[in-house]
Amino acid sequence: MQSRSCKGFVWSLAVALAVVAGAASAAEGKADRIDALMSRYHELRQFNGTVLVAESGKVIFEKGYGMADMEWDVPNKPDTKFRIGSITKQFTAMLILQLVEEEKLSVDTKLSELLPYYREDTGSRITVHQLLNHTSGIPSYTGLPDFMQDVSRDPFGVEEFVTKYCGGELEFEPGSEFRYNNSGYFLLGAIIEQVTGESYEAVLQARILDPVGMTSTGYDHSESILRRRAAGYERTAGGFRNADYLDMSLPFAAGSMYSTVGDLYLWDQALYGGELLAAELEQQMFAPGLENYGYGWAIQQRPVGPDEAERTIVAHGGGINGFNTLIERVIEDRNLIVLFNNTGGARLEEMSGGILDIVYGRTPPEPKLPIGEVLSETFESSGIDAAIAQYRKLKQEQPDAYDFDERELNLLGYRILGTGDIESALAVFRLNVEMFPESWNPYDSLGEALAAAGQREEAIRNYAKSLELNPNNRNAVERLSELTRP
Repeated sequence: MQSRSCKGFVWSLAVALAVVAGAASAAEGKADRIDALMSRYHELRQFNGTVLVAESGKVIFEKGYGMADMEWDVPNKPDTKFRIGSITKQFTAMLILQLVEEEKLSVDTKLSELLPYYREDTGSRITVHQLLNHTSGIPSYTGLPDFMQDVSRDPFGVEEFVTKYCGGELEFEPGSEFRYNNSGYFLLGAIIEQVTGESYEAVLQARILDPVGMTSTGYDHSESILRRRAAGYERTAGGFRNADYLDMSLPFAAGSMYSTVGDLYLWDQALYGGELLAAELEQQMFAPGLENYGYGWAIQQRPVGPDEAERTIVAHGGGINGFNTLIERVIEDRNLIVLFNNTGGARLEEMSGGILDIVYGRTPPEPKLPIGEVLSETFESSGIDAAIAQYRKLKQEQPDAYDFDERELNLLGYRILGTGDIESALAVFRLNVEMFPESWNPYDSLGEALAAAGQREEAIRNYAKSLELNPNNRNAVERLSELTRP
């Protein structure tokens, strides 16, 4: 006969096991729903890559979709290595703050004090803080005219590149505006090398990757043999093509890292543990400044979950030839979403939002076939007039069956423009302006195509309309200055 205490123990154990089994079952159900969602995006050619989702600090889903190498039919798997683009910036910010903690510099130190070869007149006005949060006013080298076309394939040393491409005239008074800026983070990498006397790559390895155990992460070199490396692709009107070559000395501390979704989970966990940085400085990293940007992270407070409670979301995306990536962290609940894609510009924020819905027990929106995909096939087979007629017909008869977002026509127009068919691209951009007359970006894109076609006056009118709708459109300001110059 069992004692009363023994019976109590058995009952408590049974309850505990039931709770554990229930939690495991719930996590498994969420994993199945996430898989169904991402499989649908993959079927629609909107996602080709790897996914990791963690709930309450525990991984509940990890999977690859599509091909890491389309030419050899090598599938994407959770351990596939992707270029992560601007997610690199948060690692650079961490290294800078570690040097601050060691009193080798401060966030108020002037740029010219740290880089003797940087121009004194502007470098003496810019602080490390302003480089970290994109308020320095330095022009971003990736926005320089013809940079990607004429420069991006060439290797450069750090000092040479800084002198040649990161020292332009200031676009605004340092600290007064936010403007996302790759030059600022290239300069932070140069500062790390100057202060430590070591390469950025070596400092990154010793101070972050080794301590965290991120064995599948590093600074990417095109010439190196890297096991399980994903190739980068771009979507075209007819399918996919290999992404343009980029020399990895150019993204540098702003975007030259590769990683896996599993390693970014380790990174996420390390940021909670305080093992890399003092708590005070870590809080500074995640303190939102202008445009809610901290140091290498965007920070938001927004309602999440069925209770619509305000939660802190810290996130950052990355985009680099053939790849786009996203890491999104819900701080209060220790939830994490990591998405890596190797077919160019996937809508990862939309996918992440759907995954968050599932994690918090909601039903995500059903993915829709982007209208640009449909029109691409029609354009290839029957020409631009047929594609535009098809758009109007589907928009009128099946408005809820496809994704008619303005980005779809914009992407299609640029794909066609890239083939040299300016007239067909113009037709698509004009249609986008007609469909979205109150949106600034269609006018900007139409202006670009008109300028390429030599239709200067009409290009000026469209850039001016874009600027009227969005006074912060710097591209329109610069293009109008060029087009109206005598």
